[in-house]
Amino acid sequence: MRPVRTAARALLSGIFVASGARALADPEQLVPRAKVVTDRVAPLLERVDPRIPTEARTLVQLNGAMQVAGGLLLATGHFTRAAAAVLAGTMVPTTLAGHPFWTYEDPAERRVHQVQFLKNLGLVGGLLFAAVDTRGRPGLRYRTSHFVGNRRRALGRTVRTVRRDARIAVKSAAAARNLPG
Repeated sequence: MRPVRTAARALLSGIFVASGARALADPEQLVPRAKVVTDRVAPLLERVDPRIPTEARTLVQLNGAMQVAGGLLLATGHFTRAAAAVLAGTMVPTTLAGHPFWTYEDPAERRVHQVQFLKNLGLVGGLLFAAVDTRGRPGLRYRTSHFVGNRRRALGRTVRTVRRDARIAVKSAAAARNLPG
């Protein structure tokens, strides 16, 4: 399964490296569409921390940088779960800004953007799979629950053994009292 995971991660990451590099190199072409989303997000960002940049150009470049970094990490197999989660997060504003199909009146243009919107949702689905993929190894939750369960069973066995040994000791003591001498 390892070659399949490696190939899938590399194939999935390609679009993010390419589009992220494009956003870093030439953010101006994306700014008008991104402004729709950044204008709504800017007040929230200012409330969180006034030092966070809120201008559309900077946010487009930041999104592009996260896509390049996440795509490269995903492709190379380093921090794949975190990289996939970050990439899925970058897809939300990208999709909302880039393909708001519900705003188009022309049926052909609406259909094109709807297909692109659904394609991006499919990418998010693939990224969510990658974000929870433990590469065939048990996850932390599974290992923790089994560790606790194993300790509980071991404690139960110990308690039963101690009770059995105590019963044997009581019977041995009673039998020893009946011995002459």
